Amino acid sequence: MKKTLHWYIFREITVPFLLGFAVFTFVLLMGRFMNLAEMVVAKGVPLADILRLLLYMLPSFSFVTIPMAFLLAVLLAFGRLSADNEITAMKAGGTGLYGILPPVLAFALIAYLATTVITVYALPWGNTAFKTLLYDAINLRVNISLKDGVFNDDLPGLVIYVSRYDESEHRISGVLIYDERSSDEPATIFARSGMIIADPEKKNLRLRLQDGGVHRLHGTSGYQLMEFDSYDLNFSFNQTYKIVPTINELDMTFKELRGAMKLTGFDASIIRNLHLEFHRRLAFPFACFVFALIGIPLGLQNRRSGKSSGFSLCIVVLLCYYILLSIGKTLGQKAVVPPAVAMWMPNLIFIGLGIYLFKKTAAEERMALFDLPARLLRWGRARLPFRRIIA
Repeated sequence: MKKTLHWYIFREITVPFLLGFAVFTFVLLMGRFMNLAEMVVAKGVPLADILRLLLYMLPSFSFVTIPMAFLLAVLLAFGRLSADNEITAMKAGGTGLYGILPPVLAFALIAYLATTVITVYALPWGNTAFKTLLYDAINLRVNISLKDGVFNDDLPGLVIYVSRYDESEHRISGVLIYDERSSDEPATIFARSGMIIADPEKKNLRLRLQDGGVHRLHGTSGYQLMEFDSYDLNFSFNQTYKIVPTINELDMTFKELRGAMKLTGFDASIIRNLHLEFHRRLAFPFACFVFALIGIPLGLQNRRSGKSSGFSLCIVVLLCYYILLSIGKTLGQKAVVPPAVAMWMPNLIFIGLGIYLFKKTAAEERMALFDLPARLLRWGRARLPFRRIIA
């Protein structure tokens, strides 16, 4: 009997979890969608590369959306069970609130393991692959895709105009370049022809120009003209461009994080960030168990408000959790508290709150929080001059 009941509750959580995971992931993807669409429409990045970028972004999104979807699933599932009096029937059959906890904890364990696998393996892989592909797709492909008779300002500090561009051989002719990378000495370069040479390994782009001149202003000292037969204009993405495949703590595996945390001679803030990221990856998957403990009583107490209220309650809980997480991270970065305390603080606070709510719900005590909207509505109706019309 209990096995059937547990499986029934497990299935009740599964459907809203899958829907919540899809919705939350889609919402996060929409935040990047405009930039990705611009790459396709304006920059000419192939659709296949855009789909690969989306694939590489999924681990960083799933790391967040799995616990979010699990909390939403628990709230909706137990809200429906309570609204349809199925919880009352379970209690009448001898199954109390503690008796329906095992299937929820089992689902929380699955969500925890999935989030942990993403954290350990998929997250650093996805972040590194995303940056590498973004560099290859944009820096070396888009920035050299010049159009005839069009000013191109994709390279920071350079405005390039060519009258003709041969994409097959990367040859250019009728070249005009305005170089303002040195704000004190901007230069205007004219050239009859040239060639674009990209070096992916060194992350360097070279414009080899022939038969032209460089017009340069030296502040207040005067004007200089330098004519050339051949002139190389170098551009390093490592130094001046924002999108480069550099490695930071978000891209490191657990082994790399532990190794970097033991290094000496670095700034204290860098070491603190490494410790914070290490404990964040441990603490955030554990939030699945925390949300199981707090989601059951909140879902049962919210039985009269419908699915929309369950979704709103999920957003409120998540907002409070992330506020605490942000506060903890700030305190950790400023060395007010140890990194472990900073990252585990939201879990500890929510565990305490969950135990309190669980005991209140097990004792069938109604929380005043869920009666507050009705009280406010009655209070407003009693004081409105046209309350009879509303009634």
